[in-house]
Parts: sequence; structure tokens; C-alpha cells
Amino acid sequence: MADFTWPGDQLIAAAQEGDVEATTALVTGSHPHVQRFAHALCATPQDAEDAAQEALIILYRKIGMLRASGALASWMFRIVRNECLRRARLTLRSHGPVPDAVVPSFEDDVLRRLEAGRVATAIAALPADQRRVLVLRDVQGYSGRVVADALGLSTAAMKSRLHRARAAIRQALQETPAALPGVGHD
Repeated sequence: MADFTWPGDQLIAAAQEGDVEATTALVTGSHPHVQRFAHALCATPQDAEDAAQEALIILYRKIGMLRASGALASWMFRIVRNECLRRARLTLRSHGPVPDAVVPSFEDDVLRRLEAGRVATAIAALPADQRRVLVLRDVQGYSGRVVADALGLSTAAMKSRLHRARAAIRQALQETPAALPGVGHD
């Protein structure tokens, strides 16, 4: 079975203090998660690979900027999301005018990715205990039993945290209207 846990707090702290071996181990341990995020958010597999690599480079160079070691997953999710959005914007600019038949599906794809950005922001705002459960269960797709065991929770406690996390995400998405690119708001 694949390892589904993020690198531990001690490794993160050592990397933040400039330990090169710890930083390398942190990047290596984060790689599968970052790739999963990128493949979920980017438009193409190539963009996903590029975004994942860029995110890992940022992690390596800027680990000292991470404020709390428990926020690594949400920090990396934001970096990947921003990189995927940047790549989508570059694609939009470089393609210029496209045939009418292609525009709706491409627009749908961009809107879907913007929605993914809203979801990522809502996930990042969750309390750490709820965010861990939600990411393992809903983003990474592990079973409830595996998530509960990995986090040292009873199944009931895991389900309770997951329910609260999903409710908070729904609430956040209802409160935050979707922003459309290029549309001014008065």
C-alpha cells in the first residue's frame, strides 16, 4: 500500500532550519501528494508534471517561509493550485482566437479549475484535524478505516470530523461567489 502520510513535524522543522538532508527528504516525501494535487487541478498531464516540479522546487527553496509545520499540505495545495492556474492563463493567452466549437469546452474547463481553486481555498481554511481527514478521504481517496487508522481515530470520530469538514466546505462555497475571469464586479 502507498504511503499516504505527509512528512512529520520533526523533518519539517529540521528543513526549516536549513538541514539540507531533511529538506531533500521533505521534498521526496511530499512528491506523491504534490503530484496527486497537480493531476487533480491542472488541465493536462504535462501541465500537472510541470506544476508538480515547480511546486517541489518552491518547497525546497522556501520551506523557511512555512509558518506552521501542520500546514504543509494546505501550503503545497495552494502552490500547486496557483501554478496550475498560471499555466491555464498562459495557455489562454498563447492560443489566441480559437474556433467557436472549441471555446465552450475550454471555458468549461477553465471554470471547473477556478471552482477547484475555490474548493482548495476552503480546504486550506479548515482546522488542521478536519483538513487532514478531508484530504485523506476525499482528495486522496483512502477508505474511512484507513484514514481513521492513519490518524489514530475511531471510525466514528473520523466520520464526525469528515462531516464537519464537508459542511464547512459547503458553507464556504455558498458564501463565496465564483469569480469569473475578466468580469468586473461593481
